Amino acid sequence: QVQLVESGGRLVQAGGSLRLSCAASGFTFSSYVMGWFRQAPGKEREFVGFITWSGARTVYADSVKGRFTISRDNAKNTVYLQMNSLKPEDTAVYYCAAGRQFAVTITPYDYWGQGTQVTVSS
Repeated sequence: QVQLVESGGRLVQAGGSLRLSCAASGFTFSSYVMGWFRQAPGKEREFVGFITWSGARTVYADSVKGRFTISRDNAKNTVYLQMNSLKPEDTAVYYCAAGRQFAVTITPYDYWGQGTQVTVSS
């Protein structure tokens, strides 16, 4: 069955870095756009960024542009989120998602992971 499993979340100090991974299985990974979203306590899930099927294009939310980088390895069925210069406001549960088309909204994504917690202390 389809699985997306995120890993790499932890407690980190402001200004630090983290790399999240999302391992996919059960579908043709290279045929899907991979997105990252996050949800802070009491807030709606929000778009972080996406990477297209071959990795040729990435798009980021303004709040993370220049600090976060998404990459993918289609041979390993894995997508990554490199997060640098982390801020306390980046604290959230981070989710990866797979969709047939790229989008900055939640609905077009077909598959979702269970999320990984990132906490940034000040």
